[in-house]
Amino acid sequence: MRVEIDEFANTAPSGWMLLVHPDFLANTALAKKIREYGYFGYSANEALFLSEQEEQLLEGLIGHIRQEFGIYTDRFSQQIIIAEVEALLGYADRFYHRQFITRSVASHNVLNRLENLLDNCFSSAERLQQGLPTVQFVAEKLNMSPNYLSGLLKELTGLNTQQHIHEKLIIVAKEKLSSTDLTVSEIAYHLGFEHVPSFSKLFKQKTTQSPVSFRQGFRKT
Repeated sequence: MRVEIDEFANTAPSGWMLLVHPDFLANTALAKKIREYGYFGYSANEALFLSEQEEQLLEGLIGHIRQEFGIYTDRFSQQIIIAEVEALLGYADRFYHRQFITRSVASHNVLNRLENLLDNCFSSAERLQQGLPTVQFVAEKLNMSPNYLSGLLKELTGLNTQQHIHEKLIIVAKEKLSSTDLTVSEIAYHLGFEHVPSFSKLFKQKTTQSPVSFRQGFRKT
């Protein structure tokens, strides 16, 4: 079991790297919780932008870990180091969510690009022949990692990427059910579904109505 802190001296940019062996976390609550931190799936260009105060706070935590690892090696060390690592991860999570809000111009630009992308996807018969747009497809088109995009959208709108795709799909489905004579099967295939029951199930989950019931109710009003 070991904890290492590698220094990058005389390089640009400079910084540190915290390496924790999995065995060091074995049988601890953090071993399970660490999987919940979505930013481990972010790309290098999706860096965390820190204020000077935030940077000092994280540097302080690393200093505590370095001190505990280098000086106080006893039966308390593992517990204390793990607590410091968990604090470090928690602050990073807080600062990422703060970043989605404070960098609002860039974030809302992403939201606008997403809306345009989904509009184009659901209006392109050629694109929908390839199936429904996936989270991976959308993230690649927006030049982001799937985890970062979903985290950003969740903070801005309360919905992740998959939910945004489904919301757009339901909007288009309602338009077609209410303004065309296409059958439910034709609409499902047009929207990229291979199987009609899958479309009907999703539509009912989102609206509490089947496509047929929605169409009938709409035409009665």
